[in-house]
Amino acid sequence: MCGRTDAVRGDRGRRFKRWFPGPSECHAGTIPAYPPGMSKPVIEQFPLGTFQTNCYVAWVPASDGSAVGRECWIIDPGEDPEEVIQFVRAQGLVPSHILLTHAHADHIAGLNEVSAAFPAARVLLHAAEHAFLNDPQLNLSAFIGMPITTRGADGTLAHGDQLELSGSVWRVLHTPGHSPGGVTLVCDAANEAFVGDTLFAGSIGRVDFPTSDPATMHRSLHTVLMALPDAVRTHPGHGGATTIGAERRTNPWLQDGRWVAEG
Repeated sequence: MCGRTDAVRGDRGRRFKRWFPGPSECHAGTIPAYPPGMSKPVIEQFPLGTFQTNCYVAWVPASDGSAVGRECWIIDPGEDPEEVIQFVRAQGLVPSHILLTHAHADHIAGLNEVSAAFPAARVLLHAAEHAFLNDPQLNLSAFIGMPITTRGADGTLAHGDQLELSGSVWRVLHTPGHSPGGVTLVCDAANEAFVGDTLFAGSIGRVDFPTSDPATMHRSLHTVLMALPDAVRTHPGHGGATTIGAERRTNPWLQDGRWVAEG
């Protein structure tokens, strides 16, 4: 789901809409296929909760295509994550990590529930947002009258780290701006990236929250993400997947002169 309005329901939805607006439009470009002959990570998307925040389950199937017993990651468990928990159990997947691209309320609302369902899974996020997990002011839930606190982190995602998922290697890129600890997870061999709320199809994340910073957002977009190859498919926190190339060509916020950040 791409437009934020359709995802908003009732009074609670109106509060979420005010504080957590998503992408403004969808991109209809073609997503490239994986290179032939390589082990292909599988990425399942679950738009969750009032704001339809994307939670992802990622894994690499066995050589026979089976998911049973395979390690998986759960990324950004948002509000009402029951369908994610049921999917993981039905597939026979074994979560090793719960990874957070950032710790705004709509991306962590289901963390306690998912962590309780899979207690062996380690929770990782950037050090700049560890405190967000138990501070409704920082994670913005206080502003919608629904304060959220969660369990703490088990470890840290830092720029330059590498994570391995069943032989696939993922780099951690620090992409702050929307929030101070925003990260992107990139698998170069598979041309896949989880970008959180930094980049959407046809739009970008908000930079007017108390801990946002337009100048660092500008650098994250132009210096970090736009340094990736055009073929990289990006999986955002809201809306559908797109590619770096499509956004480089058509995203109005990435065009010369469209947005000049101060600082």
